[in-house]
Formats: sequence, C-alpha cells, structure tokens
Amino acid sequence: MKLFWATAFAILSLAAFGSGDASAQDYRLRPGDIIRVEVIEDPSLNRDVLISPDGQLSFPLAGSIRAGGRTIDQVRSTLTAALDDDFAATPNVFVGLSSLAQEEPRVSEPVEPETYNVYMLGEIANSGLVQVEPGTTILQAFALAGGFSDFAATKRIQLRRNGPDGMPKIYRLNYEAIERGTSPNGQILVAPGDTFIVPTRRLFE
Repeated sequence: MKLFWATAFAILSLAAFGSGDASAQDYRLRPGDIIRVEVIEDPSLNRDVLISPDGQLSFPLAGSIRAGGRTIDQVRSTLTAALDDDFAATPNVFVGLSSLAQEEPRVSEPVEPETYNVYMLGEIANSGLVQVEPGTTILQAFALAGGFSDFAATKRIQLRRNGPDGMPKIYRLNYEAIERGTSPNGQILVAPGDTFIVPTRRLFE
C-alpha cells in the first residue's frame, strides 16, 4: 500500500509539469500552488491544501508551516515531524503537487508614440497647434498643417525657436527655395515649441 501511494503521488507531481525537463522533486513551491496531502494512518486528514500568499500552509494537528520556496519533499518531512506526536508511530505522509499557481495575465499598456507641440501661425491652412513625432522635418510639419493659404508670403516665413540659453531666436525660411531644392532648410528637424509665422503676401510680392 505504501508503495502504491508513493508511486501515485510521484506520478501526480510530475504530471503537473507535463513532459518538460522540470522535475517535481526540484520544484520550489510558491503561493497559489495546491498540494495534496494524505496520511495513511488517518484518512480523515487527507485533503488539498492551498499555499497562502505569505507562503504558509495550514494543516490539521500540524498548524501553520512554511511551504513557499521549499520542495515537496521538504514540506513532507516537516509535516511528518509536526504530526509525529499525534500518532503512536511516525505517520506515513505523502505529499504531491495538485496544481500550479495561476499566472496573472500581463496586460500590456498601449504605447503611444511620443509627440511634441509646434505652432503654425498666419497664412497657413490649419493654423494653431500641430503635434509632431520626433524626427519630423520642417517640410513635413508644413504638410501636416495642410500647406499655405493663397495669400502666404512663403519666401519670408519666420521660425522662432528657443536657443540653448532659453532666449528665442528668429530664423528666416524661404519655402519656395526649399521646394526648388536650393535650400536645405526643409530637412531641418522641428523642435518642441517651434513657432512658424507665415506672413501675408504684399501687393506685388
């Protein structure tokens, strides 16, 4: 009978791990695991026992014992010692792994692309705040703003940008030269807080 129970619990423990290389003998118990404890001399004690969040398990006559971080064999030895005084002879205690703790599902929070604000003012199709991603060029920023109105003085656009000292600096942009490819300014990357001012074209401009 003892051989039967020992074999049964060994099979039960190993089955919890499937057919992988993990061994039930080396497995360290953790909170949420459920073990099966059977005492041959007193079947009324047979039960499934849950390991509590603090790593303890509670068993009749044995009280609370530490199980988290220990192997099944170590828990069996501790239970046997704790129950020894309640039996005329050392009881035959068998411990098997009934089920593993359920893994908490990991919820991946959506990663929103990092953006920053630039401002388009004056003769621009969609003036106001424009949110751009890092790596956006000046030419792309104008495209995001919808381009220019029919009255835009595109040869004298102002870019106002804070310098390293925190003081604003003014740069002049010629969009027509950018379009012709004679100015490299269209490939300059916009920076957070950049403000573009597109003035109104003069009468004969």
